[in-house]
Amino acid sequence: MRRTTAVLAGLLAVAACSSPAAAPRPPAGTPARTPASARAAATAPARPHATRQPAPPPPPRVTVTRTRTADGSAVTVATFSGPVTYVLHDGSEDPGLAAGRVKAGPVVRGAERGRLLAAFNGGFKLSAGAGGYLQEGHVASPLRPGLASLVIDRSGRARIGVWGHGVPAPGEAVYSVRQNLPPLVLNGRPTAAAADWGLWGATLGGGEYVARSALGQDAAGRLLYAASMSATPADLAVALARSGARIAMELDINPEWVQLDVASRPGGPLRAAVRGQNRPADQFLLGWARDFVTVLAPPAAAGAGAGA
Repeated sequence: MRRTTAVLAGLLAVAACSSPAAAPRPPAGTPARTPASARAAATAPARPHATRQPAPPPPPRVTVTRTRTADGSAVTVATFSGPVTYVLHDGSEDPGLAAGRVKAGPVVRGAERGRLLAAFNGGFKLSAGAGGYLQEGHVASPLRPGLASLVIDRSGRARIGVWGHGVPAPGEAVYSVRQNLPPLVLNGRPTAAAADWGLWGATLGGGEYVARSALGQDAAGRLLYAASMSATPADLAVALARSGARIAMELDINPEWVQLDVASRPGGPLRAAVRGQNRPADQFLLGWARDFVTVLAPPAAAGAGAGA
């Protein structure tokens, strides 16, 4: 019996030595201790969720490219992008006094000069009967349905549409409108009429290849000006469609009237952008006989550009 008791005592001793030691229990009422790593994580300041900063708006600019069409005509295309606005100017002779008392006359001056990025010619003389003309709410020639129209609202934003077919939109704050013939490009393609050069105005000397200009708009809403000193209406339509224009209208034709002047920064020096154009780059600063359109940077961008 004594031997059995001794054996059991030895086994219990061995078991006790091989078992892990139990952690001592804290006295009743003592709060449980948190490991140091857990305490550090609990007290560390929360990291803010990473937020993607909005991309800055694109700067106002004019991008000039040149392309050749299948018949060899060289066409200049200028794309106006960024937060630009537009102003329709009255020419000293056409529309002249017919436009009424308007602010934007034959000369670019004052604050507008400091914001100027580009300027380009308007459409046919009003006596040609190619469309109506409205400037700053004054009607110089009645607007006609079915004609391609450059529409500028009171904020200076511009778009091109077919008058009476979605233009103007209900409630649209129309300020100025320049019409000139039916569309040259529609739904992203040259119209069938673009192939018949005889439908697009009387040319100097009765030739097919003369100085021509046109204005289009792409899906993003940007305006695109195209011109050449020797081209057909179809050449301009093809060049604009290639550049993304969804709709386009012909502007003035013949070498005396086709003109595009651009600056590398708002208010900067102007350069003639159409190769071979007759008029000097500062013509619109000196004053011009025919209507034209200016492309302007916002006032803030103009101030930054002036200091560049």
